[in-house]
Amino acid sequence: MTAMLHALVVDDDKNSQRALATLVAEQGFAAHTAGSLREARGRLLAEPPDVVLLDLILPDGTGFDLIQDLKEQTDRAEIVVITGHSSVGTAVEALRCGACDYLTKPVDAARLRTMLANLARTRELRPRIGELRRQVRQLGRFGLLVGSSPAMQKVYDHVGMVAPSTATVLITGESGTGKELVAQTVHELSRRQGKPYLVVNCAAVSPNLIDSDLFGHERGSFTGAERVHHGYFERADGGTLFLDEVSEMPPELQAKLLRVLEAGVLARVGGEKLVKIDVRIIAATNRDLDAAVAEGKFRRDLLYRLKVFPIHLPPLRERREDIAALAESFLGELNQQEGTRKTLAPTTIAILGRCAWPGNVRELKNVVHRAFILAKEESGEIGPSCLAPELSGQVPAADDGRLPGSIETLAQAERRLIFASLDHFGGDKRQAADALGVSLRTLYNRLREYEAG
Repeated sequence: MTAMLHALVVDDDKNSQRALATLVAEQGFAAHTAGSLREARGRLLAEPPDVVLLDLILPDGTGFDLIQDLKEQTDRAEIVVITGHSSVGTAVEALRCGACDYLTKPVDAARLRTMLANLARTRELRPRIGELRRQVRQLGRFGLLVGSSPAMQKVYDHVGMVAPSTATVLITGESGTGKELVAQTVHELSRRQGKPYLVVNCAAVSPNLIDSDLFGHERGSFTGAERVHHGYFERADGGTLFLDEVSEMPPELQAKLLRVLEAGVLARVGGEKLVKIDVRIIAATNRDLDAAVAEGKFRRDLLYRLKVFPIHLPPLRERREDIAALAESFLGELNQQEGTRKTLAPTTIAILGRCAWPGNVRELKNVVHRAFILAKEESGEIGPSCLAPELSGQVPAADDGRLPGSIETLAQAERRLIFASLDHFGGDKRQAADALGVSLRTLYNRLREYEAG
């Protein structure tokens, strides 16, 4: 027989306390109550709870004091913070201190029931997150993310805190820093793992179609709408929707997104029926949204909704100690895909560690891919000559104090890389262009120049 779970409701408002205790009991918990820090601490000693519903404002202190007590006494209790709408910022700080979620007053009973029903799943995630933290120490990885620098350790801490909750996450950072990998990691460490995870690049969708793509449309709502179309929100129901480059969303769509976030319902284009949805939003941007708000390009109230829990990804130049591990990881993936055993020469790794990397991790990945193609031997070492001239020109002095032999020109290296790529992909120009990071038209133009020359 499964032991009954215990819940502690800490709230100095007697009416709120009774209502919450009743709701908790209806969900099968043994409900206990406290109206102050002193009373709550006594309850903790008498019966360690499995879940604590905690008001942050108490007559003899704040809920933060009790969170600290819980962290010191037991790691079994899940903490749900209760706050007034005006103090959501304080609730977010509580999430960073160890709370698993928060509720605003007046408490949404349906949301609390769902939260309590998911408690067991949340508790299962804790050991998994702990195992990932051990992997960081041993392997320099945190799930899909690679690196053990202090800057990335902070990112992992934030991911581990927010993933089990339902909080909206805003990921910021320069292009190429890995924001989508962070979003995917948050989803895979959440209660929504196994449910849909959909990605929308708001900068890549046509402004004329993004409304329909996000929210769907009814049959006959516009020319060509021959059937009901379910948008990303409906298809992601129960799961996570990642809005990449959210700063590029048109103003009229920002207002509609805000309504969906606030009400949890949407209306398809051309329809009046409201569709209830349960979707967690993770957004990302490489722009300063506060500046965009000041310029009138982004809604302040939407930013407030998206920025419940911000995670900032550092540029690669601020985590240089991770470059070797990232390069080895990218090479390992290529070796596995191609059935090869290529390695990076120590000198090559040293050069990579000194580069500026304006394109961040994405640029490093492309550089490793190109060097992999140029290193023809299946089990050979990837030396500095396989790097682009602007990189290989940074080769350190040889042991005898002399610089290595002559360095080819940029045009020569580009020609060699193009033909090596074509050879690698069996003459498939589209695959070669993708690997080189250029358009198919650019590749054809280069080939015509080589033929004419």
